[in-house]
Amino acid sequence: RHADVAVGNILGSNIFNLLGILGVSAILQPLPVHERILIFDQWVMLGTSLLLLVFLYTGRRLSRMEGGMLLLGYGVYVGLSFTAYGT
Repeated sequence: RHADVAVGNILGSNIFNLLGILGVSAILQPLPVHERILIFDQWVMLGTSLLLLVFLYTGRRLSRMEGGMLLLGYGVYVGLSFTAYGT
């Protein structure tokens, strides 16, 4: 099914970006970690990952409401980022 492939591509892409791209970049040149990432972004990523895990295990599908909640959460994240950091 196309939906299964889409979810797999999204999760696989994020895992590769985190582990593969950051790993290769850090091997080539050490990467500074901005304090903002430690204070805010890492917790948003952890919370989002846990929320997605709950969504996918309850009914083994992502409903429209859950998709809407994820989209709303992204909007809140972007809004807070602009408000708090101006970036």
